[in-house]
Parts: sequence; C-alpha cells; structure tokens
Amino acid sequence: MDYTHLITRREGSVEHVSLNRPDVRNAFNDELIAELTSWAASIRNDPGVRVVVLGGTGKSFCAGADVAWMARTVQYAEEENMRDAAAASWMFGALNTLPVPLIGRIHGAALGGGAGLAAVCDVVVAEERTVFGFTEVKLGILPAVISPFVLAKIGRSAARELFLTGSRFSAMRAMELGLVHAVVVQADLDATINAYVREFLDGGREAIAAAKNLIATVWNQPFDAAVPMTAAALAKRRVSDEGQEGLRAFLEKRKPGWSGP
Repeated sequence: MDYTHLITRREGSVEHVSLNRPDVRNAFNDELIAELTSWAASIRNDPGVRVVVLGGTGKSFCAGADVAWMARTVQYAEEENMRDAAAASWMFGALNTLPVPLIGRIHGAALGGGAGLAAVCDVVVAEERTVFGFTEVKLGILPAVISPFVLAKIGRSAARELFLTGSRFSAMRAMELGLVHAVVVQADLDATINAYVREFLDGGREAIAAAKNLIATVWNQPFDAAVPMTAAALAKRRVSDEGQEGLRAFLEKRKPGWSGP
C-alpha cells in the first residue's frame, strides 16, 4: 500500500516504518494518524512480519501535533474534538497491541504524541541527544490520549511531575523512568536495534504475541485472579505446535525451526 506520510520497507521478516513529514519534524495531523492506524491493521494480519522498527525521517522522530492541524482544531466544537481525539486514541491502541515486537528508533525529539509513540513501543532505543517531553500543558491542553500507555511505562509519580510541568527531559532520564531501554551515540543506533531484532527473531512469533498479551492482562491483577490466567496461558503454549517445537529443540540441543531471519 502507498502512503503519503509514511515510508515502509521490508527486510525479510522485519518491517521498517518511518514517519515522513520531515518539514514539520514528523508532527501528527489527521492524515498521519489515519495512515498509521491503517498500517497497523495491515501488520496485524500479516504472518510474514515478526518484528517492526518505527522511526522518523529528518532531524526529529516526532515533535507532537502539527501546528496547522492544531489551528484547525481551535475552531472545532467539542463533539468534533471528541471524534478527533478518539481517532488518535485508536491509533495508539492499534500500535500498542501489535502482536509482534515494536522497536522505537528515536532521535532528535519525541514530544507530546511523539513521546506517546515511545510509550507504545516494546523496546525503545534513543540517540543520546534526544529530547523528550509531555509538553501539552504548555499549550493549555492535556496528554490525555497517550496517558494510559505512558502511565503503564513510567508510573504515576513520574507522570505527576512531567505531565504537570510539561518540562522536557533527556534520553538518560527517559531511560531511568523506563520509557527508553537503551541510550546510544548516533553511530550505534542501528547496530543496537539490530541486536534487539536478532533477539526477537530467536523467539517464537506466537509466544511473543502471547507474552505481550500476558503483560497487558496480568500486570494490574491481584495474585488470586492472576493464578488461573497464568496457568491457562502456560498450559496453552506448552501444547501448541510452536511450544512443542521449542521444547523439543531445547531437549535435542538444536535450534527451533523459527530461529533466525
């Protein structure tokens, strides 16, 4: 499928997708939101994809909302703003629930919705000079649609500081908070991402999807409620074709059939 604001390429079972509005630092508008939502639906139904790398062209990963788009929303009635915000929410949700690992390749700036994109990635690798921020209150608005995903990553205490001040923070601070998993110099960005890709390709595709679902299902459950969920999840994987292949490969001291590209 052809996109106006995205660039996609496939390398084996690895999908690379880049936000492509470099003249506005890859800021969101309604068209980019619609394209990302559509792209996520296509990946969800593509069994040939095992890992996704999400990046941005130009000098920044994503600077948040497009000024021209925000200027239009000033004229919206509350009902129109509801539809607009809901579309963004569904986009973040679609990315968050992809059944394959989503790696964020972050550079330059990840502000507002751009930081929200980092929050829906399973692994985030950031260039050391990247600036992050949930800057919405500086505009008199809220980081509302990204809040479920950001809170799950950084917790309420950090959110109370960063949502309320709208202050910008470094890649190292983002790593301390759990929003970022690796901070590297520019020259090491792709090599670090490739190392994560290799790790993901060594795991079973179905098992990774199940693990993502397990995290979302169990993380805030009390122990008594989690026990039947976790037992059922493990039992299902043990008797699956993929689980049987993985266990037999381990016992036979060989690589499972899915290992590698």
